This record gives sequence, C-alpha cells and structure tokens, in this order.
Amino acid sequence: MLILSRKVGESLVIDGRVIVKIIRTEGDTVKVGIEAPADIPVHRQEVYDEIQKANREAATRIPLPRLPTFGKPKSPTASTPLSPANNQTHIKTV
Repeated sequence: MLILSRKVGESLVIDGRVIVKIIRTEGDTVKVGIEAPADIPVHRQEVYDEIQKANREAATRIPLPRLPTFGKPKSPTASTPLSPANNQTHIKTV
C-alpha cells in the first residue's frame, strides 16, 4: 500500500486517468473528489463489498439450464464409415 500525505487542494493521479483531490478536512473526516472516466467504476468500499456479495449470491442462486441430450453420445475419436460410393472410407467425428 502506498501512503501519501496531501493537503487540502492537493491531488494525486492514478494511471494518468484518475485524479483524487483533497477537498476539505473536518476533524477525522476527509472529503475527497474523484475524477475518473466513465469506464472506471468508483465506489466506497462498503458499497463495493455489497455489490460483490450480491453478485456472488446471484451467481450461486440461479441454476444453469440443462440442455436435452439427443441420441447416444459419440466418443471424440470415433470413426464413422461412409458408403464406398463416396470414395471415402472414414470420417473422424469431433
């Protein structure tokens, strides 16, 4: 973890795309402003944690649909003979 000291009005830049500016301090509270492109989500930690928790719950709550099985499954290396009229003897099924 990088630890920096900043005064009110000072900023720091992350990856040339995100600017974090110290707006004001009140006792043990610091108000920061964050400028970031729309494609970079910015959340308070407690909000981010709730989003992650909801995503995990949603992923485990919804069962994946099962597709019906038609016919007998073939082995990946099985060969299927063709008629001699095609001048081919075997086709490898994948």
